[in-house]
Amino acid sequence: MSNLAPKRIASLKTIQEFRTYAQELGITLPCSDTMIVGEKSPLLQPVASARINGRIPGNRWAIQPMEGWDGTTEGGITPDVLRRWGRFGESGAKLVWGEAMAICAEGRANPNQLVLRRENLEGLRQLRKVLEESHQRHFRTVDDLVVGFQLTHSGRFSRPVDKTRLQPRIAYRHPILDVKFGVSGDSAILRDEEIPALIHDYVQAAGVAREAGADFIDLKHCHGYLLHEFLSARTRPGPYGGSLCNRTRLLREIVAAIRASGNPIDIAVRLSVFDFVPYRPNPDQAGGKLLAVGQPEPVVWPYPFAFGASQHHEGEIDLTEPNEFLRICHELGIHWINLTAGSPYYNPHIQRPAAYPPSDGYAPPHDPLIDVARQLRVVRKVKAMAPSGMVFVGSAYSYLQEFLPFVAQAAVAEGWTDLVGIGRMALSYPRCIADAVEGRTLESKLICRTLSDCTTAPRKGLPSGCYPLDPYYAAKPEAALLKKLKRDG
Repeated sequence: MSNLAPKRIASLKTIQEFRTYAQELGITLPCSDTMIVGEKSPLLQPVASARINGRIPGNRWAIQPMEGWDGTTEGGITPDVLRRWGRFGESGAKLVWGEAMAICAEGRANPNQLVLRRENLEGLRQLRKVLEESHQRHFRTVDDLVVGFQLTHSGRFSRPVDKTRLQPRIAYRHPILDVKFGVSGDSAILRDEEIPALIHDYVQAAGVAREAGADFIDLKHCHGYLLHEFLSARTRPGPYGGSLCNRTRLLREIVAAIRASGNPIDIAVRLSVFDFVPYRPNPDQAGGKLLAVGQPEPVVWPYPFAFGASQHHEGEIDLTEPNEFLRICHELGIHWINLTAGSPYYNPHIQRPAAYPPSDGYAPPHDPLIDVARQLRVVRKVKAMAPSGMVFVGSAYSYLQEFLPFVAQAAVAEGWTDLVGIGRMALSYPRCIADAVEGRTLESKLICRTLSDCTTAPRKGLPSGCYPLDPYYAAKPEAALLKKLKRDG
């Protein structure tokens, strides 16, 4: 890892400056010299290797499944949710992975997260309707538009009633996270005898998703949420812990139960393909105006609690189990995989590289471009080793800012990924890639600068949104409140 002081991406004015800086950091990133405009663009080619609900997504960028904080307290739709989905349609992406929707009320990450239950069905149907109307208006056809809902139980990070209070359900006792997030005793552990009810919730949610018009569901296995935590449950006794066969049993049983219900909906998975030790702000730097630099929590080795990581050395990736997990997915008929890493709760720099971390986080321990390159490199490696017919969406592109379209084009053209996933950038500038492949100059004032207000706001109990760059959120009273809360610490 380079010890160079990080440069702001916006300070790099040319492709050559960007490429030279990457070389100085000791990293390799695919990057085109120019954008190919029009129908020959690699980003405008259909994804022909696998269909979803009989459809072939018509281009190579996708909207990532972000977590909403702006539904009703019953998990229903509001005007803010509908506006967001309309903007997803405006993005031009032909694969919309939707957003994280809880399978049950107790599994919500916040009291205003959408919940996939029958009482919310008509509102959920509105999401697809608004999305299609927006996409049709801007791009003339929706025949090649594919839409999914992400099914989630937030597990350790459930806040179903109070935005400030965790009500966790965990797969196993964790020596660091239990202390960090105030889990005491064994009452929070999801017991074996409770798992049939959990599977039932997934089956019911999948049925609602199908009726609401989703082309596919994503069984979320990322970011420290419940199904992801089960993948690292090496210390859990019984049939759902220990061996990888046991740790993937829940996935297999959920898929089997959905199929046994008669639901033919396509199934995908978003996976944190590697994880690291939790990080914390350096205590020696505490007390200043700036956030302290992040450093790993002290751990006892071997450390068995990070899926996709070495159990013996911090920061080393071990893809042995993730590759086996993908083989299991393939056997289950799961061919669409969205790859991410880590968790926004305990090591956000590896998951969501940012120049300006959330207010409750830590300063990046090195240039965030290193973390971008690591995710892109791992997606390339996993894709090369995966069973034939699997399709991969890559993550961590928003930090690239002006250079996002150039890296995205090269990543697809050179086979690093099948599709490029757009997360935070879609909140501030949903048309970013569409503008680039249509030959328009990017609107600099809309480009996401990874200011992290979309994360800081919900950490402060406010709805998520791009308060600095989206005029809609900038005009809300919450914008002024967020500034005050950040100023007051």
